[in-house]
Amino acid sequence: MPRSHHGGRHELGQNFLTHRPTIDRIVSLVERTSGSILELGAGDGALTRALARLGRPLTALEIDEHRARRLDAALPAVRVRAADALRHPLDADVIVGNIPFHVTTPILRRLLAARGWRRAVLLTQWEVARKRAGVGGGTMMTAQMAPWFTVELSGRVPAWAFAPRPGVDGGLLSIERRTDPLVPQAERAEYDAFVRAVFGARGSSLPAMLAAAAGTTSSRARASLGAAGASGRRLPRDLRPAEWVELWRRLGRGRRS
Repeated sequence: MPRSHHGGRHELGQNFLTHRPTIDRIVSLVERTSGSILELGAGDGALTRALARLGRPLTALEIDEHRARRLDAALPAVRVRAADALRHPLDADVIVGNIPFHVTTPILRRLLAARGWRRAVLLTQWEVARKRAGVGGGTMMTAQMAPWFTVELSGRVPAWAFAPRPGVDGGLLSIERRTDPLVPQAERAEYDAFVRAVFGARGSSLPAMLAAAAGTTSSRARASLGAAGASGRRLPRDLRPAEWVELWRRLGRGRRS
């Protein structure tokens, strides 16, 4: 196959999913949803073909124009677009994809900022999947997305399930937009800034970090942690979604960065 003008397989970070049970697992997760589907990074179409059998409106994005053209000819019922997932509108009810590991975070950030889609089923790097699901502690992004999305770790995918084989395993993430957000959308930028300030704050304890981030006293920060049911938390990564929301209400809302 001719080389894409975007680069070869290595530059595009393409590791194609070949493991039939994983493909079936992804399709079963999508089958529980409804509406239109947008696949990111279709590659040679192993997942695309399986998704097409659901009989729902399906658009498949593939950055390699040669692969996109071949897939378009093979699957006339699917809208195949030679497009970059970092630029194409995320305009479907359900977003699905085997995400190139080297662009996982930019795609996730773009996805979380986009409105309209209701559910996403993504195959990412295993460590990324674990972190986004809050396994072993949350990250700043995990805390920032929690008021608007629920995240579930839906399985581990061994490196040998891809061709060529990557150096790490993959993980299946199921992300669902909350029908009733825990924080109003209008407060999202402020809430994000509050979480960022807490994660970046200096201090020898979580109350000290909260106090520094919120511009308040350690005693008020300790009282707020108690009211949130989070007195035993040692670091920002240990806070749960509901605790972040309560701390935001008590310490962050109306705060000036």
